[in-house]
Amino acid sequence: MTETYIDYDAKVQNALRQVVRTVLKETQNEGLKGDHHFYVAFKTQAEGVNIPAHLVSRFPDEMTIVVQHKFWGLEVHEDYFEIGLSFNQKPENLVIPFAAIVGFVDPSVQFALQFHDENEEQAEEPLDDLIIEEAVESVNSDIVPAEEKNATDDTGSDNIVTLDAFRRK
Repeated sequence: MTETYIDYDAKVQNALRQVVRTVLKETQNEGLKGDHHFYVAFKTQAEGVNIPAHLVSRFPDEMTIVVQHKFWGLEVHEDYFEIGLSFNQKPENLVIPFAAIVGFVDPSVQFALQFHDENEEQAEEPLDDLIIEEAVESVNSDIVPAEEKNATDDTGSDNIVTLDAFRRK
């Protein structure tokens, strides 16, 4: 096999993280439109993540937040975003680098992105059509805003992007 000097996987992941950044920037500037809302899964121990200690102890590896009805102070920067959310009726501010994100889902249009952590072995299982349901189920009930609802796309189309198809096996 030919030795490669270009890390295409990292470049694709960075480009897809820019999609997340762009969507959050548009949300910062224009608010959420229609039924759009987002589940953002991230590594709580990743470099640059700044969340309250009680959340880290409760979610020592990975946590999913919901950006829907009750959030404030969304500020999107080049490498990270800041957001205010309520946890058990207590307002908290979170700082999440884009590099810490492992999943992004907009269930209103059945769109999902999944990222791998370069420090962990890559999963051999491809992303399947159940990622949206799995993301919804993985969110702890006290993290989901009270008015959270499950919106679905009646067209039945799936807009799921996976990098596994491009990885060496």
